[in-house]
Amino acid sequence: MKLARLLATATAAALLVGNAFAEDLKTGATPLKIGISLSLTGDFADSGEAAQRGYALWAAQINKAGGILGRQVQVKVVNDASSPDQVVTNYQNLITQDKVDIVFGPFSSLLTIPAARVVKRYGYAFIEPAGGGPKVFEQHLDNLFFVQPTEAVKSGEVFADYILALPMDERPKTAAYAKLDDPFAAPIADSIKARFEAAGIKTVYDQTYPSESADLTPIIAGVAAANPDVLVSGVMASDAFGQVKAMIQLKFNPKWLFMSNGANSPTEFPDKVGAKNTEGVFTSSDWYPGSSIAGSREFIEAYIAMYGGDANGIDSTSAEAYSAGMVLAEAAKRTGTIDNATIIKTLHSGVWPTLVGDLSWDADGAPKGEYLLTQWVNGKLTTVYPANQAQHAPVAPKSNWAE
Repeated sequence: MKLARLLATATAAALLVGNAFAEDLKTGATPLKIGISLSLTGDFADSGEAAQRGYALWAAQINKAGGILGRQVQVKVVNDASSPDQVVTNYQNLITQDKVDIVFGPFSSLLTIPAARVVKRYGYAFIEPAGGGPKVFEQHLDNLFFVQPTEAVKSGEVFADYILALPMDERPKTAAYAKLDDPFAAPIADSIKARFEAAGIKTVYDQTYPSESADLTPIIAGVAAANPDVLVSGVMASDAFGQVKAMIQLKFNPKWLFMSNGANSPTEFPDKVGAKNTEGVFTSSDWYPGSSIAGSREFIEAYIAMYGGDANGIDSTSAEAYSAGMVLAEAAKRTGTIDNATIIKTLHSGVWPTLVGDLSWDADGAPKGEYLLTQWVNGKLTTVYPANQAQHAPVAPKSNWAE
């Protein structure tokens, strides 16, 4: 099934490049070449595929509307195999050999950090949808723009806001933290921990595990022995699934469970852990199928027309990648150019509409917005906090595992 999806995505991308080329032959305009390195294999392959679908869909839609400044978009995606070394080589080749006009970012902070340095060296803008760890912004690169509501370390803040808004007698008294050693994962849990401890929620377990940890049973066994009210999991995708499977095996079920990643995938999470085992799990999101933001309905319709399925099967990573394209298109529209230096300067002011909200950035490329708290309710990712945007009230305590 995964191979079939990947082939379908690659075919769609090839078709849009071919169509763009044909259109440029008719108009005489030089195509606008955009280079992207994505993880089509390796640890980040599922998310890399979702990002590719978003980029390809945006290119198809923008070309349908006449391209960018009258130029049809051609997207070239190369596989970095989830490797930091390969992502560096890919962007060097895209810029120096393929001579692309623009580059978009890869998936994950792990790959964005080295990629951003290469792109900066060549003076390119780096609009990137999936690298928001603290070390991304600690590089102080003025050409980087992260296309999500805020930096990754703050994506768990909305869960802390919800918990700390509860009446004192309803709050958790104890908390555990199980964290992947990854610049996108562990800092999210650490940020929540700092706020919980300051509010008097006692830490009874805190463990960071290496990325090569295949069996997470020992980690979850330690959590279960501490028996916390709330478990905060600083995770990516595969280890999020591993944690849930270990909790089911050990019959450990916290009253509140927040997972920074993995649980925010409407397709992969129920597929990997079982649809009934998603119930009650919290995560944070920027885009979701029920979003009322301008352009969301059109995005969903176009996505289904291109890839099939339904709205609940659209990964937010696809919407984030699509939004990166929206930022570029709007910058070109406002300035009348796709010159990289001009784009960089222009994006440092104003507000930029996307599927993940109206964005603006600080000097280091960190966005200034906030995420939404979502929870699996009745088999669907549902916005539950803040109250003025909630589709359903938060459900707690968490229901028991189904198996």
